[in-house]
Amino acid sequence: MGKRRGGRELLRGLSKKQKKHLREFGEEHPFHDQVLLLLLLHSCFPFQSENSDKSSAESDSETEVEQVSVYHKLLATLKTSPESESEEEEDESESEEAGEGETEMDSEGSQETGEAGEEDKNDVPDQEEATDTAEQTLGREQADGADTSCDPSHGVIEEFTDVKHESEFSLETNFMEEESGDCNADKRDSNSSQAFSEDPFKQHMDKELEEKEVEKMSTLPKTSSQSKWPKLGQLTFSSTLEKHKTLKADKEVDVKQLYLHKPLESTWPKVNKQFLSSVNKQSDPSFTPLQRELFCIMNTYRDLFYPERNALTNGEEIRHAYCLHALNHVLKANAQVLSNNAKRRDQKPGTDSDDYRDQGLTRPKVLMIVPFRECALRIVHIFISLLEVNDKRKIDVSNKKRFKGEFGSDPEEKPPNLKRPEDYEAVFAGNIDDHFRIGVAILQKSMRLYAPFYSSDIIIASPLGMRTVIGAEGEKKRDFDFLSSIEILIIDQADIYLMQNWEHVLHLMKHINLLPLDSHGVDFSRVRMLNLNNWSKYYRQTLLFSALQDPQINSVFSKHCFNYVGQVAVRNVPLSGSISHVVVQLPHVFRRLEAENLTSVIDTRFQFFIDKVLPEYRDAIMSHTLIYVPSYFDYVRLRNYFKKEELNFTHICEYTKKAGVCRARRFFLKGEKQFLLFTERFHFYKRYTIKGIRNLIFYELPTYSHFYSEICNMMKATDNRVDATWTCTVLYSKYDAQKLAAVVGIDRTAQMLQSKKNVHLFVTGEN
Repeated sequence: MGKRRGGRELLRGLSKKQKKHLREFGEEHPFHDQVLLLLLLHSCFPFQSENSDKSSAESDSETEVEQVSVYHKLLATLKTSPESESEEEEDESESEEAGEGETEMDSEGSQETGEAGEEDKNDVPDQEEATDTAEQTLGREQADGADTSCDPSHGVIEEFTDVKHESEFSLETNFMEEESGDCNADKRDSNSSQAFSEDPFKQHMDKELEEKEVEKMSTLPKTSSQSKWPKLGQLTFSSTLEKHKTLKADKEVDVKQLYLHKPLESTWPKVNKQFLSSVNKQSDPSFTPLQRELFCIMNTYRDLFYPERNALTNGEEIRHAYCLHALNHVLKANAQVLSNNAKRRDQKPGTDSDDYRDQGLTRPKVLMIVPFRECALRIVHIFISLLEVNDKRKIDVSNKKRFKGEFGSDPEEKPPNLKRPEDYEAVFAGNIDDHFRIGVAILQKSMRLYAPFYSSDIIIASPLGMRTVIGAEGEKKRDFDFLSSIEILIIDQADIYLMQNWEHVLHLMKHINLLPLDSHGVDFSRVRMLNLNNWSKYYRQTLLFSALQDPQINSVFSKHCFNYVGQVAVRNVPLSGSISHVVVQLPHVFRRLEAENLTSVIDTRFQFFIDKVLPEYRDAIMSHTLIYVPSYFDYVRLRNYFKKEELNFTHICEYTKKAGVCRARRFFLKGEKQFLLFTERFHFYKRYTIKGIRNLIFYELPTYSHFYSEICNMMKATDNRVDATWTCTVLYSKYDAQKLAAVVGIDRTAQMLQSKKNVHLFVTGEN
């Protein structure tokens, strides 16, 4: 009876799609497999290809046991079925009827742990302890899995690449005559030497640096200047070689003066018209004010850091702007190669061919780093729209059906009753798988998806997708030669990588623009001298977009960007801060801790918390205390200390199972647990409303400033009529200046950093 009942309970928790898969294949789909992370950590981590063969064996391949990465498992637990999401929404209402289904799990957990269900099971703490080591060695373990990616014994399907259209898209065997539009454009440009020399692409790539200049960029500090633009705001221009010429924002932009490659001149206004208002169309029929200023900087091939990307407002505008720039660069570079192919074919034997240096050591020119498959899908759709001149002239896109199937999403997967903030819906729209990479080859009339990397012009990938192919030092099977000649690097939504694994981004930056270990069949007579001299990094343009300013993101822009043209960073300061969006009457106490240096902040904060803050909350009268912890490692440290001190607490993190989350929320609401440790990553991926909060402690200021007001406003969900007893305590140091300004505003931040006393603020709910 027990087994039969357990089977019914299992089926009851499955969606219709999962039940269908179970009937057809006799097992649950790996994406929904809720395997304990502990078992995952002790198992082998073979690299799993996100692609599969398009043959008839494609359906049979799903029956194989697929080994997935830690982050796949994390996403599998975060992206639940409609039924499970419905149960979560019911649990938020905290009604007795909604809790009946989980009461059985609570009682089972209580019997197994003997601690009233404080944790999921006895092995869950070990599971979370193991993740400490897992996050530190994640890259090594995942890369180890790449060795078995093509081994059938491991049940992993070899990654699909399109080798069928290799000759069609080869730059070495095609000529400009085959692209009639390009041929005419090339002849037209060659007739106007002045226009040809003013092309930003030619100016940037044809510039020949001297060894003295390279040495100067490597040793001397950068000089900077300030400028204010109408839309972007405060800009900081920095360079090593020379002082920046004043770059002014154009109020109006003529598409013909941007040196866009054919057919982008005609297609861009049509593709971008969705963002243009009726007022804006009169002044500029092609760009929005934000796009105009961004593209003005992009087109000069300067590095750009824009930390005000918002998925709700300007995210798609920015995506269209950098897609236009990337595609324009690729089309110009390929047109130059095809044109020189024809010239070399027609030249007399014995003629010096040193004038035709137009390539890098490998073909990929643009690398686009995005967080989810949905982002890659939208980018490819923009590329297709920009290449199609009209409805009659459709471009040929190979493997388009396969691409839509693997990068698209099923609308039925999202439950209709799921209620989350608008920014959450915008970020997690569509397919949110974060392990992918795809090569794209482009010629004027056609596009090749799933092109092998060494035959691709553009690579679109996630940080995890790059990490698993780059591998780690000492591994037999690793490859990063295809990154040797990247000319444009675009990192979009960089703030999300802080919630995924920032180490993957740093690992990528360490392996880009290095000399390749193999020649890969390159014609060295066509390779630019800048590539042969290993100066590619000084010509690479980096475009970095983020929703916030963070020291780790700033570090990438300052330490890994070496563009000889210089850098441009948007440095606007917040005037009000997210505290103005707190709607409950709540006293905010900001307690400053003094740290000698940046490396000692972590230990200083922990000691300050247990010595001065926690004793004030040990009394039973200070119950219902939520402790918000941004760092997972700080969370583990606090959890271990609370256990050692035998404090009455419960905890929720990104690795906690659903049953444990339900129990923790219920115990905290009823006051059975005095403290609740709560991680930022859990809030980022779930955005649950935690009820029962009376006392709030921010162990560290949140990464996203709007999380501060969100957590504070959770207090209004508690109807306990004791508003006067609510408290909010925030720990900060002088190294948290950026986060502090985003919460309280720049004026208050300046005052708080100058004063060493605790600051008390009271929000009336009318701000």
